[in-house]
Amino acid sequence: MSPKKGDRVSVPPLTGWNVDFGTTEAVTGWEDLCRAALSSAHRCLDALRADPLCRANWSRQHRLRGRHATKEWKGSCLEQWEYEVTSGGRVRYLVSEETATVILVYASPRHPKDTE
Repeated sequence: MSPKKGDRVSVPPLTGWNVDFGTTEAVTGWEDLCRAALSSAHRCLDALRADPLCRANWSRQHRLRGRHATKEWKGSCLEQWEYEVTSGGRVRYLVSEETATVILVYASPRHPKDTE
């Protein structure tokens, strides 16, 4: 999404990965998540910018399995990961190693229903 008048200023990181919104729903969900748990959302964004493929904290950040393990994105099949922001809040993202970009496809203060 292109920024417009009234939008928050956001700059790409000096090092690490770019983080982009992949869906309109992710934009709205991220805003809701920030309102509900701002400091946790900051930790999530810092983790995604530093190492979106990190396996050190499996309970908080992990690759999805089964039918959710990959997702088609602009002609490429990308790994899909999930970050547990709060006990219920989740961020799902795709990882494009080719462009060093993380694409947020789901964000919400509520757990997604498709993995229950």
